[in-house]
Amino acid sequence: MISMPSLTMQEKRFHPYPGWPMFVFLPLVLVFGVVQIVYTSIFFSTDAMLISVPLLVVSVLTFIFGMFGFQAVAPNSSRVLLLFGTYHGTILKSGFFWVNPFYSKHKLSLRIRNFETGFIMTPEQKGEAGQIVKPKSRTGGRPSKVNDRDGNPIEISAVVVWKVVNTVEALFEVDDYEDFVAVQSEAALRNLASRHPYDSEDQEVSLRGSTAEICEQLERDIQERLGDAGVLVLEARISHLAYAPEIAAAMLQRQQAQAVVAARTRIVDGAVGMVRMALDRLSEDNILELDEERRAAMVSNLLVVLCGDRHTQPVINTGTLYT
Repeated sequence: MISMPSLTMQEKRFHPYPGWPMFVFLPLVLVFGVVQIVYTSIFFSTDAMLISVPLLVVSVLTFIFGMFGFQAVAPNSSRVLLLFGTYHGTILKSGFFWVNPFYSKHKLSLRIRNFETGFIMTPEQKGEAGQIVKPKSRTGGRPSKVNDRDGNPIEISAVVVWKVVNTVEALFEVDDYEDFVAVQSEAALRNLASRHPYDSEDQEVSLRGSTAEICEQLERDIQERLGDAGVLVLEARISHLAYAPEIAAAMLQRQQAQAVVAARTRIVDGAVGMVRMALDRLSEDNILELDEERRAAMVSNLLVVLCGDRHTQPVINTGTLYT
């Protein structure tokens, strides 16, 4: 695998100016420009207007450009500031601020987000003027079909909970960090499913029987893929797991057969123990002395009674013990 060079820039916390003082100062600048030109036109000569008009223009331009510097940052939101392509910092605290109007500001949410793998992303569409005609959208998540370690086709999907923790990496390391998270999570899920069997009988880690271990491993795999995108994976868990429809019926029959065999094994183990206990009690209490032939017959009858799946029909012998 070819390693990509990491970005040399690090996230810097930007401390903006409070917005309310500038909100009061900028209108005062505009009022000052208007008042001084009116005052000059009334009490001074025409030559003084040559100075007042540029002051008025400066006041108006200061007011207009200054209004572009206001920023209202909501909780769990941020603003990445660039000045002519150079990164200057990130506003991480919420409030009403004023910054250099020439900064280009990129809004980035720091809220916790989640999605289900298997959805289809539709990119945004722009018109000839560059305006967004149709925003990007996504369909609901659908299970992904993949082969497990044993080659059985299965359907699997997962829910991933994540958040942005490094705005510089999220904005500059990848083209679209939301799409990057979705694609890499899907790839990690498919890779995980192909490394483990759907089910296991020998205490091996399996997709169905080891849910906690599988979810922890999935979270680690996704985090390794998203480390360079400034994203922290908070949780990843399997939301859907089933055999593919084409083999679901056959696998259900196999599971039923395994359940029947396991139940029969348990029943036989218990029946043998009960027969042994019955024979031992008869011998210890001297209730009945049996030869080998009748001992074998009694064992056979007890096993039939205990292991049969139907109620037995007893036969009462009305003759002697040896007829």
